[in-house]
Amino acid sequence: MLFTILIVVQALVAAALVTVILMQQSEGSGITGGLNPGGLMSASGAANFLTRATGALAVLFVVLSIALAALASVQNTAPQIDTSLAHKPVAQQTAPAQPAQPKPSSVPLADQPATTPHQ
Repeated sequence: MLFTILIVVQALVAAALVTVILMQQSEGSGITGGLNPGGLMSASGAANFLTRATGALAVLFVVLSIALAALASVQNTAPQIDTSLAHKPVAQQTAPAQPAQPKPSSVPLADQPATTPHQ
């Protein structure tokens, strides 16, 4: 539950960070650097606020990232692997073992000499 709340807060902080960065006036001389010197956020007070907001949101984002990583490592349990769909190897089909039977003798039973017990 806490993990989910922190992820939502981090997503909001990330969106706010992107918004604050995009609102800042470019100081470089890139494609639009010299075209509009009197832009929407040209006042020094607004620029200082956006700079401080960017720094605070960046620090908050990094702290939340570290907290989420620590929380994920603590809550990490052994993975429960579902093996119900696993491919089971087919065992080699062997003939069932049959009990050893004595070999029939080649002499018919009637022709075999009778054994007499020793007296």
